[in-house]
Amino acid sequence: MPKNGIFPYLQLTRPANVVTAIADIWAGFAIAGAWTYIISGSSAGSGQLLQDLAWLSLSTIGLYAGGVAFNDVADAELDAIERPERPIPSGRVSKRSAFWMSFFLLLIGVSSAFMVNFLAGGIALAVALLAVLYDYWGKHQKIFGPINMGLCRSGNLLLGVSVIPVVLESYLLLGLIPLVYVASITMISRGEVHGKNRKALYAGLGMYASVILVILGLAVFENSNYWQVLPFLGLLAYMIFPPLIKAIHTQEPKLIGKSVKAAVISLIIVNASISSAFAGWLIGIIVLLLLPLSLWLAKKFAVT
Repeated sequence: MPKNGIFPYLQLTRPANVVTAIADIWAGFAIAGAWTYIISGSSAGSGQLLQDLAWLSLSTIGLYAGGVAFNDVADAELDAIERPERPIPSGRVSKRSAFWMSFFLLLIGVSSAFMVNFLAGGIALAVALLAVLYDYWGKHQKIFGPINMGLCRSGNLLLGVSVIPVVLESYLLLGLIPLVYVASITMISRGEVHGKNRKALYAGLGMYASVILVILGLAVFENSNYWQVLPFLGLLAYMIFPPLIKAIHTQEPKLIGKSVKAAVISLIIVNASISSAFAGWLIGIIVLLLLPLSLWLAKKFAVT
């Protein structure tokens, strides 16, 4: 074990956020219709789908953890000024160790996806490349940066859908939901250090609202019992809007940070809402069960 223990290495991976990435995969399974077979257990392929769920969940753990850890490697010098308590600038983790840990996590993520099928492996590779692109270049781009981060999440959701490859083409546009949602989080988060980004906060508010309306529209189109998605969307609105409105009023970095944290954790609710829209309230609840775990981890590890 490293001399400082495993805790600072776990800090680099943002464990609470990793759980939200697992929710992407589970929502992708709902879109693909795979959960129906898994829950019923009546199909000969249900066991294989459950195995694929495990492989893709492991894949997204590697992809997300490796991607955010690479972000700290890329930001080591800046964090030494703005966030000296982070594992690398504080000296608890060497930059070299963090680099190799990040690399192997991404390798695990891509390799695990290839265990499911070639399409999943290709999507995982694209997500890994997009994550590294964001860490080292994309986040410094005012317009492309939020889009770059959103594309990582889009790929993650579609990675779950790829468990049944023939379905993927029909639902490619659903990748716009996490793209818009995560792009808005990324845009808002730029005020965490210095504040004073009211235009970005208002834009984020509008983008959040559009995501909720789109998911509601999907529920009406895909599920005759569309009302099942309403409690999930109500919970999502309760989680993301109050802290964002407070941040808009004050523009204080601390409140902006709380708003970002709430929105990141609420990615699980976004995915539960999507799952409910496509597969009903029970699958939505299954995905939502990841929320308490993420909230618990958020008390012990940084989210942003």
